[in-house]
Amino acid sequence: MLEVKEVSFSLNGKKILQDIDFTLSSGDFLGIVGPNGAGKTTLLRLISGVVYPERGKILIEGKNIESLNYRRLALKIAMVPQNTFINFPFTVFDVVLMGRTPYLGRFERETERDLSKVKECMDLTGVWHLRERRVTEISGGELQRVIIAQALAQDTPVLLLDEPTSHLDINHELEIISIISRLNEEKGKAVILVSHDLNLAARYCRKLILLKEGRIFAEGEVEKVLTPENIRSVYHLNALVRKHPVTGFIYTVPVSVQTEEESRKKRGKVHLIGGGGSASKIMKALIDRGYEVSIGVVNIFDADFETAQFFKVPCVVEAPFSPITSESYRKNMDLIGKSQMVVLCNVPFGSGNLLNLKVALWAVRERGIKVIVHDGTPIDKRDYTGGEARRMFSSLLREGAVVVEKEDELLFMIKEYFS
Repeated sequence: MLEVKEVSFSLNGKKILQDIDFTLSSGDFLGIVGPNGAGKTTLLRLISGVVYPERGKILIEGKNIESLNYRRLALKIAMVPQNTFINFPFTVFDVVLMGRTPYLGRFERETERDLSKVKECMDLTGVWHLRERRVTEISGGELQRVIIAQALAQDTPVLLLDEPTSHLDINHELEIISIISRLNEEKGKAVILVSHDLNLAARYCRKLILLKEGRIFAEGEVEKVLTPENIRSVYHLNALVRKHPVTGFIYTVPVSVQTEEESRKKRGKVHLIGGGGSASKIMKALIDRGYEVSIGVVNIFDADFETAQFFKVPCVVEAPFSPITSESYRKNMDLIGKSQMVVLCNVPFGSGNLLNLKVALWAVRERGIKVIVHDGTPIDKRDYTGGEARRMFSSLLREGAVVVEKEDELLFMIKEYFS
């Protein structure tokens, strides 16, 4: 249906798109995602014939779009732009009726088929009740639905959507995209959706193109494109990527922003002693600030383990619900030996993880490493060893470990130490 072949485009001497190459078949639902300035809207403008590529070509049903006049192209491709401004007080009905213009000859009036198609599309988008209103008198969200109705009335095999739901509330957003999805599935319309909403694109698109700085960074099935690594590389954003247990669709949850400059900073090496989720927030905060982090010993499937996996943090692990072995204890010592500071997190102590307290004592006593204890909950309330943990904790303080109660105090102290 549509072929984009090695397309490049520049504006005022600046390269906007470079070597864009993909195909679109009938029934495809393709999403184009990427940060601001990646070239998403420009790509749609090229496909719709508003501007032409400086290199490469775009074919619709095998014909170069540059060889088609606007009417013939309008019979093949309809586009919903990101922003629409209509200053003349047309009625809503007249605006949607304009979608039938490519089907009319010079001085030819609309037929019953045209009028029926307009009503069908207005009913689909929920704007039929606005048909006699002036477009200058309706809300931005209502106007957006009117423009979508106009594009649907154009009844083309290819539909281009540039942020089509940006002005819509959540119920109308899902309603409109569901309609387009249904037309895609039932009538075989080829759809290209440009969206900043990764979750919306992941839910409705079957394939994605991820743009970065005017080039295709990743392309293919949703699961292969929306990975934590790709999101981090393109958006400089740490994000969780999961499959929803109810819908089965991929969804992303932003965790933190990390600029390229911050990612290059290496402020210092900090080893966390955690477990049970006690280290997760501190781990994230330290990574966001440019510290190198390691952690141990934690159990597999523990919350701290999952956080470490997400951030690719070196981690010493044990099997679920298993006590710390001597081997894991030695591995923990090795990571501590490569660090400049140890943070003992606010973790409960039982017989199974007492070696984590022992290794903190070893760090400060034998290696002279700075140890900060996050004592948000007093040790008396976290000691399930009959007092042994409390005694080791006291020894740790006598050796020079510093105690803080609040996380912000902890982060400030770490910053001061490495400054």
